[in-house]
Amino acid sequence: MVTLTAPETHAPAAAAQEGATENAAVDLADSPVRNLNQALHDATDGQSWTVTNPGGKHSLAVGIDAHVSVSINGHAGYYAAGMHQKGEVTITGNAGVGLAENIMSGKVHVHGDASQSAAATGHGGLVVIDGNAGARCGISMKGVDIVVGGNIGHMSAFMAQAGRLVVCGDAGDALGDSIYEARIYVKGNVASLGADCIEKQMESEHLDELGALLAAAGRAENPADFKRYGSARNLYHFSVHNSTSY
Repeated sequence: MVTLTAPETHAPAAAAQEGATENAAVDLADSPVRNLNQALHDATDGQSWTVTNPGGKHSLAVGIDAHVSVSINGHAGYYAAGMHQKGEVTITGNAGVGLAENIMSGKVHVHGDASQSAAATGHGGLVVIDGNAGARCGISMKGVDIVVGGNIGHMSAFMAQAGRLVVCGDAGDALGDSIYEARIYVKGNVASLGADCIEKQMESEHLDELGALLAAAGRAENPADFKRYGSARNLYHFSVHNSTSY
């Protein structure tokens, strides 16, 4: 067990990391989150970390910039795995607001539910939520792929610019409001579509794309059971005929 005690500077945290093995364990009942994150920032490729007793603490495993594997055993609070750049973070529990916000690459996997704004503004990578996701899932997504095993809340994929959102359950109101070129796949019911979001034809390329996303998320759903949604491209430029939709 690696215990990261609170240092006055970053040097002790770095020293703790240098003495860690490739499989390090951190108990957050004994160590502050700041020390964990600093050690992860100092980590090198190939290391594995196990985090116990997260206790719903906020900003766990943020800003990782190395090909490391982090397993968080328990519930995470706000902004877990935010600004994720490399490697993989797995949360065996639920995650709070802003999971994987602004993710750039890598993978974040939650074996539970996620609160609102999951993967907001994500530029790349893969975010998998086995359970349900709250409102505003994938807002302003810019290239991230999101796979949700359950339902998602209202205003999801609002102003989504690029990337793919896969929903294996139902979607709430105003799905894809003001969407640009992101693609949305939903297996269940959609409460309502937002402005300029429409249902689109599922072609063979979309079935192949969806199948690959489901496989990457470890899911076995049939792509043929999903519907595709995207932009009608009527709000790209101002038109007086669409003034009530802006």
